[in-house]
Amino acid sequence: MDSGFYAACTALLAQSQALDLIASNLANVSTAGYRAQHDTFSSVLASTTALPLSELNQAVNNYAVLGGSRLDLSQGSVEHSGNELDFAIEGRGFFVVQTASGRFFTRNGSFHVSPQGQLVTSEGDPVMGEKGVIPIVGGPISVSADGTISVDGAVSGKLKVVEFPAGTSLQSAGRTYYSAPAKSEVASPDSHVQQEYVEASNVNPVASAVELITVQRYSEMMQRALSMFHQDMNMVAAQDLPRVSNAGY
Repeated sequence: MDSGFYAACTALLAQSQALDLIASNLANVSTAGYRAQHDTFSSVLASTTALPLSELNQAVNNYAVLGGSRLDLSQGSVEHSGNELDFAIEGRGFFVVQTASGRFFTRNGSFHVSPQGQLVTSEGDPVMGEKGVIPIVGGPISVSADGTISVDGAVSGKLKVVEFPAGTSLQSAGRTYYSAPAKSEVASPDSHVQQEYVEASNVNPVASAVELITVQRYSEMMQRALSMFHQDMNMVAAQDLPRVSNAGY
């Protein structure tokens, strides 16, 4: 079978996966703290034989395979909410969250107080401080730029804000949580916390819409290529297979 058929099929699969990423980005344009995901491709040569290739094979033989995705860690816009339990990070830092499945990281600082008097995320998971879970009893609540939380003038705890060395592989863990290799996080001294603000998603809706159209068009091209290969193989089967069958007579 022509190698171009495999190339076009794999390229179509890669574009389908890319469409899923773009759709996820667009669906989270309004999600606080969401980090956009971008696909990464690697180039693969479908055929390395010395046999001559058809013009169609040559056109699609060198194709791309989706190698994974990467997080866009650029700063999203910081918007005023007026809620004293909304915190936004300016800088590279992440809040640390303890869940039943382990420790995760988030930029979504839309917090509240649990019935147990603990600072928790919108999903109900405890937000970690430098010394563990942060108790919140009473009010009013204030937070300084370094993450120190005070309740009615008394220090209640300090938000644990961490960042990751360049090249660290962060992975989406669902919602606005992200995971990282064990013990890869370090303190983020250059990050600052702003109270009564939340960080919006860093997805660029216009760029994502353009990217969506581009990927859809490329997918359509690969579908047409597959159709042409299919027609070509049907023609070979109709013309050549009867000759093979008759050769034994």
